[in-house]
Amino acid sequence: MSLPRVSIVLVNWNNVSDSIECLESLRQCTYPNYEVTVVDNGSDGNDVGILNKNFGDYIRLIENKRNLGFAKGCNIGIKDALDRGADYVALLNNDTIVTPGFLDEIVRAVRSEEKVGIAGGKILCSEFPDTIWFAGGGIDYRTGKTPIVGSGEVDRGQYDRRADVDWICSCYMFISSDLLKTVGMFDERFFFGWEDADLCVRAVRNGYRVIFIPNSKIWHKGWGRDKKRRLRGKPLYYATRGYFIFMDKHFSRLQIIRSWFYFIIKSPRFIWDYARITEQWKAPIYIVWAISDYLKMKSIKSVRR
Repeated sequence: MSLPRVSIVLVNWNNVSDSIECLESLRQCTYPNYEVTVVDNGSDGNDVGILNKNFGDYIRLIENKRNLGFAKGCNIGIKDALDRGADYVALLNNDTIVTPGFLDEIVRAVRSEEKVGIAGGKILCSEFPDTIWFAGGGIDYRTGKTPIVGSGEVDRGQYDRRADVDWICSCYMFISSDLLKTVGMFDERFFFGWEDADLCVRAVRNGYRVIFIPNSKIWHKGWGRDKKRRLRGKPLYYATRGYFIFMDKHFSRLQIIRSWFYFIIKSPRFIWDYARITEQWKAPIYIVWAISDYLKMKSIKSVRR
């Protein structure tokens, strides 16, 4: 029996050094039937030239003229993969490092289970290799929170069982072409963040399973010295705006009211903690800006109806 064709897609934006490390680890991949597509999302420097020089014979490179956002950047790579006959698409953040057998494990697991549309593996912290970054995600429809299983815990095998979960992180998301053709790709309104949870909810509501595969492991950067820098500024804006778009799409009216109440009550503490951790005191500005833009989007949607 021939092995399914897997198209690995990663988006690069002004971060070619991390992309190089990710691609070097992918070169050690033991799964025999895969290809790698890099979508450059309008990087300012010579990222495209560097990637071509170092990996021109290994990757398929798609160049966007400007930053279209993570969701749309992924969609461009996904569409290209589907057009080329991929059976599965594996999304990876470009600041990840994979184990050689990560694809072997997830393909084997997905093919042994029924009706799997989305899967993901165990994501560990690159800076602290034995610390869990992601082992599955949940959705709390009372608060709108999407808690991550195991985040920050030392990996002692406590999450080494396959499990159906509410969502899988797009940092490492393995998606069947059948699901993508049936349910669709990422909702590009999210731009950055929440696109993964949204796709997973849509998948489950269309009869697919979303599962966590612990034997497929990668490492993700972001818990080291750069964490403060990465959290500053617009990531908070996109996270807040995405929070409300997500609720608007998937929550009942009562659930939305409860979540808004939770958000209002918890915001002061969240803003204080966020500002203290990132050493940036503009958090309220980004939150107000995000809510304002969400309400504008909602208003435009209502008018179009």
